[in-house]
Formats: sequence, C-alpha cells, structure tokens
Amino acid sequence: MGSRHNGKGRNGDDVGHVTETPDVSHIKNPDVTHEASDVNISGILKFVMGLTVLGAAVFVLMWGMFRLLNAQEAEKEPEAGPMAMTEEERLPPEPRLQAAKGFGIKRENGEWVNLEKKEPEAEYRVLREQWDRRLNCQSEDEAAGTAQNCIPIGEAMKKLLEGPGVPVRKANDSGMPGVAPPTAWSSGRVSGKAER
Repeated sequence: MGSRHNGKGRNGDDVGHVTETPDVSHIKNPDVTHEASDVNISGILKFVMGLTVLGAAVFVLMWGMFRLLNAQEAEKEPEAGPMAMTEEERLPPEPRLQAAKGFGIKRENGEWVNLEKKEPEAEYRVLREQWDRRLNCQSEDEAAGTAQNCIPIGEAMKKLLEGPGVPVRKANDSGMPGVAPPTAWSSGRVSGKAER
C-alpha cells in the first residue's frame, strides 16, 4: 500500500516519491486483548434486584412512619368547641360560584344535586334533563304513580294542527290586532286597549 507523490528533486528533476504504510498485522500484544468475561451479568442483575428490594422496603417503612405520625397528630388535635361553625355554616352565601364547594342545584322534586368540582356544563345538563321531562310530561317520581294533567309537547302540537287552530284577535282599522288606532289626542302613541 502506498501513495505516489510527484515532485521536484534537488536538481529540479521530476522525481516520483512513494510512501508506504507498513503491514502491522503480525504484531501481537498479549497484555492488551479483548476479554469476553469482563462484565459479570449475574452480578449486575443481583445488584439491580437488591436495589429494587431495598427501595421497596424503604417505601413501606416511610409510609408506615407517616401513618404513625399522622395518627399521633390527630390524637393531639382538640375537639371543636360548642360555638364552632359547622361545615354548612362555613360555606359562602348563595349564589355560589360554579364548581366551588357547596355548589349544586335543587330539582323540582326537592332533590339536591351536588355539582361541586364538576365542569360548568354539568349544571346545564341537569337543567336540560329537567326541562325535557317537563316537555314530555315525565315526572321525576313516576314510580310513585302521581297523576299529571299534562299533554306531551308532540301530542299538543298535533292537536293544535288538527283542531281549529290558535285563536286570534280581530284586526281593527289600523290592521293591528287588538290595538286601538292612534287619535289626535294621543299624539301618535298607540294604546294597548282593544276596541270592543
């Protein structure tokens, strides 16, 4: 192996120069060789398993210690005095912010729906269910067998279309139903009184 270098000699003659890399494959160093057993796999696995077991033991001991300390603190805490406010009394007055502590809705049947820590749309969903029940004449306590004087909205619209229709007031001279025409005395104002 070598590379050829063309250059000028001392006398100015063109001389070809050849450099060669020597072959070192025959040189051996017995002290510097690759050892297949340099890494002890079983030792590493034992170390990792020992570390995992030790970590789990420390976790269990710390958890037990914190439970013990919390129990001791709970015993030291004095009981609330007779004049202390209850949980209900500590809540802010109505109306409360959505998703705040104590926020909720009282349904028509008196049932309280707790909506604290819920998304703001939860209030709308509860009210929407209540409105749908009212439109379709479904009672919240149908199981109790309460009688209702109600027609579902779909049936009411069918009856209205089948019947004589919606009653309408007769139009007067101004063309507006049920409204008296303006007079000179009213300065152009329209009164809500209907002509008889």
